[in-house]
Amino acid sequence: MPEYTEPETVTAPTTSADHEQLRRLAVELAETAAAHVRARRPEVFADDGPVAGAVATKGHATDPVTVVDTESEQLIRTLLAERRPGDAILGEEGGGDVGATAPGAVTWVVDPIDGTVNFLYGLPGYAVSVGAVVDGKPVAGAVVDVAAATTYSAALGAGSHAVRPDGTRVTLRCSSEDSLSVALVATGFAYGSARRARQAQLLTEILPQIRDIRRLGAAAMDLCHVASGRLEAYYEHGLHAWDWAAGALIAAEAGAVVRVPPVTVGGAAGELTVVAAPGIAADLHDLLERVGAPTALPD
Repeated sequence: MPEYTEPETVTAPTTSADHEQLRRLAVELAETAAAHVRARRPEVFADDGPVAGAVATKGHATDPVTVVDTESEQLIRTLLAERRPGDAILGEEGGGDVGATAPGAVTWVVDPIDGTVNFLYGLPGYAVSVGAVVDGKPVAGAVVDVAAATTYSAALGAGSHAVRPDGTRVTLRCSSEDSLSVALVATGFAYGSARRARQAQLLTEILPQIRDIRRLGAAAMDLCHVASGRLEAYYEHGLHAWDWAAGALIAAEAGAVVRVPPVTVGGAAGELTVVAAPGIAADLHDLLERVGAPTALPD
């Protein structure tokens, strides 16, 4: 499984100053879109249900997309066209190709609302995620927890931080826990029933070996929770690049051991993503190997 474990060793034609500039832009884009999402939810989802045409599905009946998802992504695309018109974009709703850029070029990888089901139901735990990728590696990114109005961000080699609603800036560090048996681990489940069934089987073998499982419903937020020490680890099959491009860098820069598929591999391949605090990473890796979790779970 490809690994993205030590971001400071990743080299690219961009410099550390470029990475910081990209981080600042990622924050601006994600915060602008998050403000739009925050404002639009009460307009689109009234007490008596969503307005007509606000919700559709894609791929599976359980996989919703809302008009606010598409608005959020279009807003980010419009801002990027103004600020960096030559850059490529890969978005969950509008598509794109992260593998088609020239060496050293920047591709923006965008999840306009990560955790759309939470957004749909009015549950906290949905985010806007914007990552900048160069030569297949994230170099900058931002994830905004929309409901909590908290921004997580990182630049390659410069650490990761959270900015709270009151403006307080906090340096992120992973949990120092070194015992897997008391590790709090998050995961997620696919929309397709076959992959979901296998994920449930794996969970029954993993759960007895750890403190507990959390299923929070937004991969980008799970990665930020590992970065901030609220979780010891997170694993899931079938993530897309937009799910992890920003959050994986934020977690890695906070000290996490991060294993992700290549950025060009889509979620349909069913490959495994694992992010863990360093003290439990090896033991979690061994546990996942024993139960067969590294095997891809295609749709």
